[in-house]
Amino acid sequence: MTAALVVVDLQNDFCAGPRALARYPGDPARLEVVAKNAALAVERARAQGTEVVFVRFVGDVEHQGPSWRRRDRALGKRPKCLEGSWGAEFRTVSPAPGERIFTKRACFDAFLSEGFEHHLRSRGVERIVLAGLYADVCVDSTARTAFQKGFHITVLTDCTTGLHLQDADILRFMRALYGAHLATNDHPWTPQEAEPEEEEAWRTSGMSGSRRASG
Repeated sequence: MTAALVVVDLQNDFCAGPRALARYPGDPARLEVVAKNAALAVERARAQGTEVVFVRFVGDVEHQGPSWRRRDRALGKRPKCLEGSWGAEFRTVSPAPGERIFTKRACFDAFLSEGFEHHLRSRGVERIVLAGLYADVCVDSTARTAFQKGFHITVLTDCTTGLHLQDADILRFMRALYGAHLATNDHPWTPQEAEPEEEEAWRTSGMSGSRRASG
């Protein structure tokens, strides 16, 4: 089964600097760990010949729809990842020559990026392996559409974290609804014939750094 590693919104405004840290409710060190693990996943994908696809967000006002603008006014949100800004730059890892970059313009779902689905189909991709931010926003939005379009899904649990929901909860949700395979950057990215306890280790190892305790 052909897979592609899809790196979602691994950008400064989401994982570094005062804006990201002000929004993230947990230990800031978790964001840096996620970013570093995602970079390791990219290195692994390149080494084993798995295609890497980068997805980036730009939030300039001219890209926002009326509902997005209304929400931002009501909640006092400022635009993030402005085109050409430091906040929009990739964090910890950048696309290599020849690796595709797709841009989401004030939206969550990578499938709303022009050409994203066509590229995956043209490359024969059947499984998308997701890393990046945030697990309960853009990663989940992309996983949901991918599932409905017939793609198999892997989520690298140590390469993502939730913004509004506990990590364990959103990962469990994606597993239950989309049949997502939960792995880590250094474990198999496609389901294997494994002992139950090994599968449990894959499923939970990336949750150990969750910003909130389960309870």
